[in-house]
Amino acid sequence: MNTVRIGIIGYGKMGSQHTKAFLEKKIPNARLTAIADSNPEQIHKARLVCKEDVSYFTSAEDLIKSGTCDAIIPTVPHYFHPVYAVQAFQAGLHVLCEKPAGVYTKQVEEMNRAAKESGKVFGIMLNQRTNPVFQKAREMVQGGQLGRIIHTNWIITSWFRAQSYYDLSSWRATWKGEGGGVLLNQNPHNLDLWQWICGMPSRVKAEVYYGKHRSIEVEDDVYALFEYPNGAVGIYTTTIADAPGTNRLEITGSLGKLVLENNTLTFWKLKESSDDFNERFKGEIGQPECTKCEVVLEGTYTSHPGIITNFCDAILSGSPLLSPGEEGIKSLEISNAIHLSSWMGGTWVDLPIDGDLFKQKLEQKCGGQLPV
Repeated sequence: MNTVRIGIIGYGKMGSQHTKAFLEKKIPNARLTAIADSNPEQIHKARLVCKEDVSYFTSAEDLIKSGTCDAIIPTVPHYFHPVYAVQAFQAGLHVLCEKPAGVYTKQVEEMNRAAKESGKVFGIMLNQRTNPVFQKAREMVQGGQLGRIIHTNWIITSWFRAQSYYDLSSWRATWKGEGGGVLLNQNPHNLDLWQWICGMPSRVKAEVYYGKHRSIEVEDDVYALFEYPNGAVGIYTTTIADAPGTNRLEITGSLGKLVLENNTLTFWKLKESSDDFNERFKGEIGQPECTKCEVVLEGTYTSHPGIITNFCDAILSGSPLLSPGEEGIKSLEISNAIHLSSWMGGTWVDLPIDGDLFKQKLEQKCGGQLPV
């Protein structure tokens, strides 16, 4: 096998976007062979677009059992990502899961177990990991160039969405349909990148507003405070209401500050560590000298096609995954912790979270029963 046969489950926004990438030959080591959607109108749209030999199915189960593909990409409402992933693993297929990994960690833990037992390649569509600016930031932080991390601060308010966005689909911005709002829809990428670069926090507390700016059930304005195992503190701010919004990540360590904004990376490098300066300085007011350095970036942002190509390389030749599927639970655990803190009056929530408690609280939001 020198190409991977891919089946897409769900021909909505992301399913059609991935289909377009295949048709434009942006994924050299794979071909699209199957599409499933329970809505006949969506299947009709897919037929009009696809000029290749593609099989069509009205259920995910039929596609998975059809033998037409080696791997699937489920692009369906969030609750069903783990459902179809588990079915695919049990059928001997590889899985590239769309983000988020799911809605609650108990469900995603089951998916991760099924992946491990199957021995199949398991990836997740965290496409912003292909961006050189985040790759370089991770390299610098993980490599110790910032020294001891003291503070992290991400203002990510560039997710403006009008009411019409939510009105387009009945499942959006509902507890039973989407399982959350800005945290589950827009922010899985940012929460993943944050933990990918800086590591997982040890506890979280948050102030969350539900339907504050739009007529929706779920969160549209979030303010969270993190603590890390080494005592560092993180602040996270996100909303869909700001126009123009801001996307600025600051990471401050004992050797300087890293700023990611407008797809550039700036390093304010200290002449000496703030720890050493603190020990030796005897004056009233002072701080270490610093130099502003514009960090040179290498590589190209390949986004979704890059993740799919890397996933197929892992199947064909065993190449390491840039976005391993089992890591999808990390950003979900953070967003679950933010929700849980909010539902419990803003109290601290330790990580790993109590998955049973979160599921119980989510069930209450869904009227007593989860979709799956």
